[in-house]
This record gives sequence, C-alpha cells and structure tokens, in this order.
Amino acid sequence: MTHPSHLTRGLSCICKTGYQTLTTDKASITCQQCPTDRPAVSKDGFGCIRCPGSVNDEGKCQCLPGNVLVERDVNGNLLDEASCEMCNGNSPGLSVPNNSGDRCERCQASFINSSCVCDPPNVLAGGICFPPGSLSTNVNPSVNYAQLKLSVQSAWFFKNLYSSSAACLVFFNLTACQALGNMCVMNMHSFSGVSTDACGLFNTIFRARASFSSTQDISYWRVNLPWLYYGDEPGLATRVLQTDPVPIGFSFRGRNKNTDIKLVAAVYNVRGEFLRWEQVGGGNLQLCPQPTTKQAAAFSFGTAYQESCDLSVAELLGTHPEPLFYDVFMDLGGGENRKLLPLPTLVYNQQYNGRFINQEKIKNWYLSRRMFVVDTLSGREKSMSSLPKVIRVASSVKIRFQLVPRTQEGQVFPPLMTVTYRDVAITDINTQTVTTTFAVEYEMDQNEARIKTDTALGVMGGVAVIYSLLKTVNWKRRIASPLVNMETMGKFLLFYAGDLANVFFAVTVGSGLYWLIFYKAQQFVSVLLPLPAQEERFVTYIGCAFALKAVQFLHKLILQVSTDVFFIDWERPRSKTSRTVQAAGEPKRDPSPVSIWRTYFVANEWNEIQTIRKISPTFQIIAVLFFLEVLGFSNLALRDPWPTLQRSSQAYTPSYSLMLRYGLAATLWLCIGLLQVIFFTVFHEHFVEDKIRQFVDLCSISNISVLLLSHRCFGYYIHGRSVHGHADTNMEEMNNNLNRESESLCGQRGLLPNTEIQTFQVSLTNRLRSHYDRIREQIGRRNGPSRLIDASSANQFEQRARGYQTMNHFLGSIIDHAHPDMDYIVKDKLMFERVIGMEFLEPSDKSLFYNDEAHSFSDVLFYGNEATLLIFDTLFFCVVDLGSQSFVLAAVLTCVQQMIFRLIRNTLGRKNLVNKTLVDERFLI
Repeated sequence: MTHPSHLTRGLSCICKTGYQTLTTDKASITCQQCPTDRPAVSKDGFGCIRCPGSVNDEGKCQCLPGNVLVERDVNGNLLDEASCEMCNGNSPGLSVPNNSGDRCERCQASFINSSCVCDPPNVLAGGICFPPGSLSTNVNPSVNYAQLKLSVQSAWFFKNLYSSSAACLVFFNLTACQALGNMCVMNMHSFSGVSTDACGLFNTIFRARASFSSTQDISYWRVNLPWLYYGDEPGLATRVLQTDPVPIGFSFRGRNKNTDIKLVAAVYNVRGEFLRWEQVGGGNLQLCPQPTTKQAAAFSFGTAYQESCDLSVAELLGTHPEPLFYDVFMDLGGGENRKLLPLPTLVYNQQYNGRFINQEKIKNWYLSRRMFVVDTLSGREKSMSSLPKVIRVASSVKIRFQLVPRTQEGQVFPPLMTVTYRDVAITDINTQTVTTTFAVEYEMDQNEARIKTDTALGVMGGVAVIYSLLKTVNWKRRIASPLVNMETMGKFLLFYAGDLANVFFAVTVGSGLYWLIFYKAQQFVSVLLPLPAQEERFVTYIGCAFALKAVQFLHKLILQVSTDVFFIDWERPRSKTSRTVQAAGEPKRDPSPVSIWRTYFVANEWNEIQTIRKISPTFQIIAVLFFLEVLGFSNLALRDPWPTLQRSSQAYTPSYSLMLRYGLAATLWLCIGLLQVIFFTVFHEHFVEDKIRQFVDLCSISNISVLLLSHRCFGYYIHGRSVHGHADTNMEEMNNNLNRESESLCGQRGLLPNTEIQTFQVSLTNRLRSHYDRIREQIGRRNGPSRLIDASSANQFEQRARGYQTMNHFLGSIIDHAHPDMDYIVKDKLMFERVIGMEFLEPSDKSLFYNDEAHSFSDVLFYGNEATLLIFDTLFFCVVDLGSQSFVLAAVLTCVQQMIFRLIRNTLGRKNLVNKTLVDERFLI
C-alpha cells in the first residue's frame, strides 16, 4: 500500500505515479494506488480523478494551451472527472491561464487591447508581449563558476533573463529591473566581453538610462534600477572608503557611550519583489547557529567578532530553496529625519574582463552593493525543480571599520563589507559540507605607529652599537690584547646581540603596554588594535629579542663555567709537642700540617651559591599563573575594549590579541620579578639571609681568600685573611676569636689597615698574569679518579699539589706586597666607571685593586646576572605562549627550562671548580 519515492532534490518523499497521498508528517508518508476508474492523481496529490484528456508523466491531468484545469467545484469538493476550460483571450475577457495553469487571469497590459495573442513580429516572453526590436532575444543564460572552471546553463536564467531585461528596458518595470539585478548578483557582478549575459544586459540598460534622474542624488543609482555598482573609474574605492567619515562617533564609556552598530537591510526575493526592511543580525547574514547573545556581540563596536562553522549542503538546500538579496545600510539614527548610510560591498570573486580585480590593490577595486548568502537556484540546469549542479555559498562575510586618523571623537570611515563566495559542486548532499565565516574587524592606520617603533629601534640600536663598542674596548683592555682580530669581531657581535636584545625587548614591551593601556582605558575611540596580519612584524621583533637574548645568556653561561678560581689559604703550620723525648730531656716540636678541610668547606659553599638568584623562580611562575588564570587578567588581552577580568560563559569571547597578550604577560612577569628583587634585596637579605655576604664572612672565618679571574687580566678578589692569624683551631679558641671580633678587640677584616672592605675588582698587569700562567701549567688538569692510582699518576698528582702550594705562596706574597715588580695599589672607581661597568685606566707597572662594596664578584654567578635571567625567562614564557596560546603550557616549559639550565650551570661549574682548584668532586655536595 505504501510506495513512496524520493523527491528529485532528495529532501522529502512523494508517492509514485498513480498513487495518492493519504497521510504525511514530513518524516513519513502513506500512499495508496488510485482505482482504475479514476487513474489520475489530482494536482495536490491527495485525490484520484478522471481526466478529460491526456495524462502527463507525473500521472496528472493536463490540458491544451490556453485552457485551465478544473478539479474542484466552487465549494472545494473534488470532482469525479476534471474539465478543461478555455480562457477567453478576446475582448471583453482578455484572460489567459496563470503560471500554475489552474485559473484564468487578465493578460498583461503589453498585449494588444482586443486580444491576448502576441502576434508576430511581437515577441512573447514571461507573459509579456514585447514590440519587435526592443531587445535581441540572443541572451546568454549561463552562470559562470570560476572556482570550478565550469559554466552552467541556468534554468532560472533561461526562463527569466530575457523577459526581465526587456521589461526593464521597454516598460521600466521596477520588479523586472530588480530581478535582472539579482541575476547579475548571482553571476558575481562580473563583467566580460559578452554583453548578453546578466551583468552585460544590466550595464546596457544602465547606460541607456544616463539621461534619467538619480535616486537619492546618487549617480550610481538610476531610477527604477537597483544600485549594484559604485563605478569603475580608478581610485574610486579609495575615495568612497577613506574620504568622508560617518557622521556619528563611537565611545566606550561615559555619558555619551555609543557602541551599538545598527545595520539594516532591504530584502528582495529572487523575482525582484521587495519583501521587508530587516535588522542585520540574528541569522540573516550569520549562517552559523549561535545563541542570540553571542550573535549580537558582532554589532558591539570594538569587539573583534568571528564565528565559523561547517554547514550541511542538504540543510542548505532545505532552508534556502531560493536566494534572498540584501542591500545593507548603516542606520545613523536621527528620529523622524532618520538617515541611512549605504555599505560598500567588495565581492572577492568578482571578475572584470577575466581579472579578479577585487583581489588586487585598492585602486583597482570595483565596489558593489547587493549581496546574497546562499544560492541554490542558479545552478539548476534542467528545471527549477531538479537538484542543482552547483550551489554558491558566502564562505566569508566580513565587515571592516576603519578609524579616521588622529580622531578624538571615535569617528570612522564608511564600513566595508567583503564577501567571498565558494562554489560547491553537488555530488552527495548528505555528506557534503561547506565552511562559512562571519567576521567584524576594526583597524586604524598603523603607519605612524610603525614609523615611531622603527625610529625607536633605530635610535636605541645605534646607542647599543656604541655601548657594545665600549664593552669590546674594555674587554680588550681586560685581556691585555691590543690586536683587533676575528676574535675581537666575534666578541663585539656577542656584546651587540645582548644589547640589541634589550632594545627589542624594551620596544616590544613598551608597545604592548601602550596598546593595553590606551585601548582598554580610552573613552572616545582614538586607537584600535592592529589586525592579526599587522601583528606579524611585532611578533618578529619578539622572536629577534628572544633569539638574541638566548645568545647573550649562553655567552654568559660559558664565561661563568670557565672562570679561573683559586683559594688562597693563609693558614700556617703550628708547632705541636712530640711524645719522643730527647736525651737532654727537652721535648721536640714538629710543625702541624695545615688542614685542607677549610678549603673544601669554602669550595663547597662556593659551589652551592653558583645558581642562587634574587628571586624565587617557583614563586614567580605560580604568581604569574595566579594573576593570569585565577584572577582572570588574561581577559584583558581579548580583542574587545572592556577591561573586565571575569566573563560570563554565555557571552561571546573574542580572540586574543598577540600584542596585548605579550604586553600583559611580559609586564606582569617583570613586575612580579622586580617586586621579588626589591623584597629579597631590602628585607630578606637584611633580616633573614644573605648568602653572598655570608660567603664573604665564611672566607674570613676560614682564613681563606678567593681569587676569581673572569678575564685574562681582570677578575675579583675576596680578602678572607683572618684577623686572628689562625682558623685551624678548636671550638673554644674559635668562639673566643669571634667574641673578640664582635667586641672590637682585634683588627678589622679589610685588606688595608683599619678598613672593612674585603671585596675588590682587580685589574692585573700582564707580567703578573704571565707568572700566574707559568705556575698554572704545573697544576694542569686531573686525569682520573683518586682511587687505586699507580705510581705515574701519583707522581703527577704530587707535581700538581706542589704547583698548588707554589700558587698559594705566590698569590699570598702578591697580596703581602712581597714582589715590588708585581705590586698593586688599592683605589676607588670613578662614579662613571661604576655606572657603565668599565675601567678607564690600564695597569702598566702596578696592578689595580678597586674597592668593591657592591660585591660584584657575583657577576660570575647567576646572582649577579638577574636582569639577564629575568628578561630571558620573560621572553621564553611569552614566546611559548604566543606559539601555543596557553599560559599554563608556557609556565610549565619555562619551569623545565630553568631546571635544565640550572642543572647545566651546576654541573659545568662543579667540573670547572674541580679542574681549577684540585678539590675532589666528591667533596662538592
């Protein structure tokens, strides 16, 4: 009993030929075969009837031309047998069958008054009788699908193109002109050498109306014609889009707050009939199914909006059987004197003589007006009820607002709507999908900001060159080498890399902070964020800063793990009473060996402070994540003007601005880091623990001085000579010595008499360094473990041990001024020398010991390079975040990076300490 079949479009079911429909609920259908005495099916499909004449292929009655089919009486009851009634085409009836063929209606006014017959040489088309020679009947009903390199003979164009064009040209029929304009829009507004296609015919009529008046005094909008184009003169797009501002201003806050973008559209159907005025939004141009609150965010000024989704082709065929056409305007308000501003439209697929002119520079753009969203009609080739061969979907609809340069009142130029269509060849509608995007973006002229940024980079980069040259000159002085060679050039580039990294970092952080503050805090709109494409140069600057800072960091790391270190032990052997008694009865006194444990202890403490910092890296990461993710500071980097930290899950969330995200993260990281440095420097080191000063105190208590040579002839000296003469003693004597010192009953710890200064920067003469190197050759490097060594390796160790003692004696005698030809003087650095970290004097006859109360020997530790480490961590965190858009991942990887480099520094620093001091690695724990 049930014999349904799929409709041609495949979207619903109908009964087979000869079967009537009993029930249907859209999801299912019930059919029943018609009896033999009434074999035909009524036109609505719900009844069976006898036919007066023939039956068509669909099993329904059909009448001869000029007749209408009557199946029901005046009360709507189905007749047993249908009848064919002829319409009276002569006066006074002047009627013809309507398009459905079920009733007679008066023939069109273009026919001869006495008859509805369009006699030759008149031309009958679309129910209208055209006089001969009105318009050539040789029209081109094809639709060009350039993406598929395909042309389709459209059934809709074939039926309506000539009649619409002729009615528009001859009778000035408004609906026909609108229908012709719609067919041009469906053909992508494209012009070609063929003047008989839709746009060619429209252009012919447009030129023919040149002498007619214009609508709304707009020269491109002729009377009774739709406004499709702005004109094709070069440079017109620039004048339209960048000359006259919109006569309203936008403000983000205050009494004059105005963030509503009001767009309205005049909606037409494919036949050219005006349907209604419609507010843009809520689904007409936004195809993606989203909550109303999120869709409304697209029309809040300053909110960068973008939504994308994949739509089913089958769904599009069902919801858009015919295209709707939109003329979009911006509502300027004004109450009774309401004004509308037309929105220029840029169709990305438009062709002009084979060129995609709207994909070229703005001076070649050809702006248009009318647009559609989905066209499933023009691609129907055989009939308008058949499945389309191709459909056309607006894959991208983008509305762009451009800010008037240097405006303080939130003025913008007329917004531009850019539409990109995608041609979809129909293969399997149930599996095919098409991606569509709706976006609203805002931009301003970034040339001024770019010039200022480049100027800052140029000026500061020039200063960095000079500063790097000074560093290189100072480095040459510190290594006592007057020659300029490749090593000198390499060193200059390394210095310049670090200084240029600081330049890039300062400029990028300053730029990011500028946009963050001025964009989020402005009242009247005066600045807009750079577009993602405009941020590429900024991201490049960040990448340069990170790469150069990484070079500087590795350079300093290598220098630190290759620093010369030597512990000068001032302890001297002390006599002890022997149990052996000589014959004369006097006790024999032997010198007691000096204990090495003090040296091991100082070396171990030096090893432990190599990677201490002025901040807590763990706290730094936790605090930054707390502010960004828990308190919601990350929402400040969203591409909207609202400085709110918490957002509703129901509200639309725009994308992040890379510039704001970097400026926010870098500023937050630096602020927390600087606060930590201040806290550790001012409070923690004074009231809790200061490991650097504790190490200096330990040296004094242990009677051991430390010489650190970071360069060949430059380094640092920690004077640890005990004021008590001995440190290798018992607990009681040690406590007595400390008490005497606390009560000022002994001398002061300083190198010079009656001074407390124990730390110095040392600039050595070339003679002293040469003598130092000759002794260093005797110490050499360790060759293996100290367990089970053979005689040869034992002799080597003895030679190194003697060399060590020689070095200890030599350096002690230098400090005691025992070598007049290698003597030194102690002096203060000039203020400017301390500021720039350089020395103006070059030691010639005597070495120079500069008083250094700032304990700058920490420069060979992580502690003295906190600025470099903090900036490197900041850039590493920001670069990972910009690449992953995840603060959590950036924090995790930054923590891992810190652990890795801390391990490398500790491992290599320990090996360097073992090699330079002969301290066994097993004592460095």
